[in-house]
Amino acid sequence: MQVIGLCRFSYPATGGFRLNRDTIEEQRQFLYAPDRLEERFRLFEAITLPGFRTQTDETFELFVLTGTCLPQIHADRLRDLTAGIKQIRIIAKKPGDHKQIVREVLNTARADPHQPCLQFRHDDDDAVSVDFIERLRAAVVENTGLMQQSESVGIDFNQGYIARREAHGIRAARVYRSLLGVGLGMHVQAGSTRTIFDRLHNRLARFMPVVSYPDTPMWVRMLHDFNDSDHARKDTSELSPFTPEQAEDLRVRFSIDPDAFEARYAAR
Repeated sequence: MQVIGLCRFSYPATGGFRLNRDTIEEQRQFLYAPDRLEERFRLFEAITLPGFRTQTDETFELFVLTGTCLPQIHADRLRDLTAGIKQIRIIAKKPGDHKQIVREVLNTARADPHQPCLQFRHDDDDAVSVDFIERLRAAVVENTGLMQQSESVGIDFNQGYIARREAHGIRAARVYRSLLGVGLGMHVQAGSTRTIFDRLHNRLARFMPVVSYPDTPMWVRMLHDFNDSDHARKDTSELSPFTPEQAEDLRVRFSIDPDAFEARYAAR
């Protein structure tokens, strides 16, 4: 079964984000502000890419959606960072209606619309575990009847880490969060044009069945000043330094070395 993911990298759309601006030009100025864009690149390189580079199931495609107006120096940097990951495809689109563009990207990516597919969404500052794709496929097998009966079914891995880089290093907490957006997939039935972006991720269960897996950490969500989500920017969860066990979990399950991450971050 084809597995398709979509990650928006500072794509200037109308709609689709909480921090929208009145015009595309204002949106571009916000997205491409030097401090913000540098922060996104740091997290994309150190947090997002390692897990996709080392997936236990390598048969998937991750489309990174960016704007044709992304300055060339940043477009080149994005291509250089992803060049060694064969599953990543960079798609540059003119600014437009968010819902229309993401539907077009995902449905065009389907090799055969008459066959079912798996889709997932991802943000450019978060991570998924190295077995994320493998677990998505397993969920389809484990819930075959439900998948066959429903036009679409959400697959929600609701345990993970929230983390923030602070002056003295990364601080984190292991949490349960349902329909967070990261670690969220969707099975789409053959012939359907539904996509995982058709509905707000936190409301997905209002429109389709959702299967939840709370058994093990499957994602890392980074908190910082540039989060699109109000909840993430204002998150007051108590965070602590990684314990040795959690640090090992980060290395094994997400291919992220906390020490290397901090050294890379401090060097910039």
